Amino acid sequence: MALKATIFKADLQIADMDRHYYHSHALTIARHPSETDERMMVRLLAFARHADEALVFAKGLSDTDEPDIWLKDLTGSIKLWIEVGQPDEKRILKACGRAERVVIYAYSGNGAGIWWNQIAPRLQRLSNLTVVNIIPPTSIELSKLAQRTMQLQCTIQDGEVWMAGDEDRVQIEFTTLKSPQS
Repeated sequence: MALKATIFKADLQIADMDRHYYHSHALTIARHPSETDERMMVRLLAFARHADEALVFAKGLSDTDEPDIWLKDLTGSIKLWIEVGQPDEKRILKACGRAERVVIYAYSGNGAGIWWNQIAPRLQRLSNLTVVNIIPPTSIELSKLAQRTMQLQCTIQDGEVWMAGDEDRVQIEFTTLKSPQS
């Protein structure tokens, strides 16, 4: 018998001063049995950084044809495709061919750097790809905010991101490994 996803509820309040986006989102997050709290919270961070009324969690780990998060317009065209982790080159190329913008949130310390160094030369030509590496202590601290029911606040100002729960607050440290212009 297959293991079922664990359901998490998050009340996420976002104050993104860089984009002038101020909104609360009541989110239901299905955590795949093989997914860690760290990965789930990086998904939540990615949602917060790109928040929009039409942004939704997709099937991700459960379906190879869908990203972790995506934004579609009313015609069904994919405006934004977000992956979390270290997808292979074939998956990235497929995503860049289907979506206007693709953003990858890598994490896991040195592993993310090694992964990117191996595939970067073949992906530099992709003008719609952004790759962000979450600095290792940050993703671990972020995972400590994970609870089955969460009240979270995300503040974004001048490129800095803070995520706060009931008792803890984490400054999100990341580096951009590839931007659409590079």
